Amino acid sequence: MSLSNGRAYLAIPGPSVMPDAVLRAMHRASPNIYEGELHDLTRSLIPDLQAVAMTKSKVAIYIGNGHAAWEAALANTLSRGDTVLVLATGPFCIGWGEMAAQMGVHVETLDFGVNAPVDPARVRAYLAADTAHRIKAVLAVHVDTSTSVKNDIAALRAAIDAARHPAMLFADCIASLGCDRFEMDAWGVDVMVAGCQKGLMTPAGISFVWFNAKADAARGDCVTRYWDWRPRAAPELFHQYFNGTAPTHHLYGLRAALDIMLAEGLDNVFARHATLARTIWAAFDCWSADGPLHLNVADPAHRSHAVTSAGIGAPLGDKLRHWCEHTCGLTLGIGLGRVPADGYFRIGHMGHVNAHMIMGALGTIDAGLKALDIPHGRGALEAASSVIATA
Repeated sequence: MSLSNGRAYLAIPGPSVMPDAVLRAMHRASPNIYEGELHDLTRSLIPDLQAVAMTKSKVAIYIGNGHAAWEAALANTLSRGDTVLVLATGPFCIGWGEMAAQMGVHVETLDFGVNAPVDPARVRAYLAADTAHRIKAVLAVHVDTSTSVKNDIAALRAAIDAARHPAMLFADCIASLGCDRFEMDAWGVDVMVAGCQKGLMTPAGISFVWFNAKADAARGDCVTRYWDWRPRAAPELFHQYFNGTAPTHHLYGLRAALDIMLAEGLDNVFARHATLARTIWAAFDCWSADGPLHLNVADPAHRSHAVTSAGIGAPLGDKLRHWCEHTCGLTLGIGLGRVPADGYFRIGHMGHVNAHMIMGALGTIDAGLKALDIPHGRGALEAASSVIATA
């Protein structure tokens, strides 16, 4: 029997749950793109996007997903034949490096596996050995959406500086922005990229690149008219924000999403995500006491507050996901980039999510473990509710 009729819960790590206010803002006729409200609304987004990233750096908006922001960041700063250092803690930074290679950039990689963060000491040693300063940029992911590993970006800047190396620091915050605290300026990041469909709670379709003066001055030969961030960040005419027609309805939705975040207050947003993440971890600690289920990242300090990746063994990952969705209406994330993929699943807890949603998701998973006769420890829901009760 299916118990899934009713409002479904999309608990995947992006696209995330969209607030009703975002949906209402987007449910409208196409606006005048030549003057008036849309122009004022777009200009209002810029300081708030800077506030969310905790930066005074410029920001460019692109019509595209996070991969578009990847390419924009690379195209504006690198030349063919340049070298970048990729710091891999999962498939996403590797993918960013593969994109750079296709643009004619030489890529070197330090792979830290899929269960632990980047080791800043190894980065410092690697850069110190680059006495010719071949490496133009260091690419890192704040949170890898596949593995849920969170990297210490401030420590990476410290490692670069300790090596006395001039490389720029690039940070992919697609899975973390608006969920895990990120401070672009204080942490010494030169280029930061993000999308709208995760912590920013807007349908997928626009992405952002923040860049400081050092990154803008790098200006390689890969840049083209479309990817050029300069007219987008300092437009003389409205259409230059987007190199053409504006993504009209996305802008209305993003305005509503930013209003929600700023009304709550960024510190409160981060605290809510941290508490809900600990709630999930408490349940997993109990489940993993007996049986195959385990969190991908052992150390809580290195776990994302936006996504949790778990291993359960093939084919149980897919079996549990299918049961949760088709029996109860809860959609969990696939084992993206993992081998075997059907031995893993992920929970997205980013953006417009609260305590009762998380407790409902955990209760559904607990029921699924029982229904499928998957061995697991007891007391998960009691442990999770205790975190909520004492928050």
